[in-house]
Amino acid sequence: MLSITGLTKTYAGGVRALDGIDIEIPKGLFGLLGPNGAGKSTLMRTIATLQDADAGTIRFDGIDIVRDRMALQRRLGYLPQEFGTYPRVSAQEMLRHFAALKGIHGAGNRAAVDELLVRTNLWDARTRSVDTFSGGMRQRFGIAQALLGDPDLLIVDEPTAGLDPVERRRFQNLLSAVGEDVVVILSTHIVEDVAALCPRVAIMAAGRILKQGDPHDLAAELQGRLWSGMVDKGAVAAPPQIISTRRLAGRTEMRILAEQSPPGFTAAVPTLEDVYFQTLIDHGIDIQAE
Repeated sequence: MLSITGLTKTYAGGVRALDGIDIEIPKGLFGLLGPNGAGKSTLMRTIATLQDADAGTIRFDGIDIVRDRMALQRRLGYLPQEFGTYPRVSAQEMLRHFAALKGIHGAGNRAAVDELLVRTNLWDARTRSVDTFSGGMRQRFGIAQALLGDPDLLIVDEPTAGLDPVERRRFQNLLSAVGEDVVVILSTHIVEDVAALCPRVAIMAAGRILKQGDPHDLAAELQGRLWSGMVDKGAVAAPPQIISTRRLAGRTEMRILAEQSPPGFTAAVPTLEDVYFQTLIDHGIDIQAE
């Protein structure tokens, strides 16, 4: 269990990136969902001991991360949003180097690296330089290095941004398998990733946790109050609360929240995306859905 209490962080210039974060994250996949600039990466870097908070506590299985960073680092795997690689160094060589840095040597080093290359479907590319990999292959390599040493806490920050649908599905399957035994925090602005993978989710914006829970339970709260309809371009009325809109073939598909169906609208099945948009709107966050 990862427990965070009262976590705050203000950068130079008065930008408050974390504003009293309180959250508990159990074993399994946990989705941290929010728009760009929500403070997600700041929170991930703070949990990973890469920067200090101004106030608050972080505890993992009884470890006080602020007081004992090394104790957490021995149990941590981290895939940042962007990571560099050495040029002209193969995936196998680089993973062996990272394994040695984590204290894995000799036959154990070779066995751990080879197992992860197979697990991440990179065995056939093991002798290729990582800087020649596609985006999806690089992300799978990133997960392989994060899994060295069998971490109990795995943090992945925006892992599928820019991946094509095939690579995204492959990466989702890999994370799902990993998340059966450890605490995995998936930080992203891509709602589909969280909906597909995570039994628990927190929605974050402006440095605060706005809502959290089971995605299905959160969506069920909108049942019977969510409506969908098509309206002509340029003829969009102003119904009670617009959750989202999108343009389709010259018309606008609109999803709204109301106690009764407006004329021309039908009941819609709520999704995590609806919850996400509605939560941001309720807290005054401009989502610019159009």
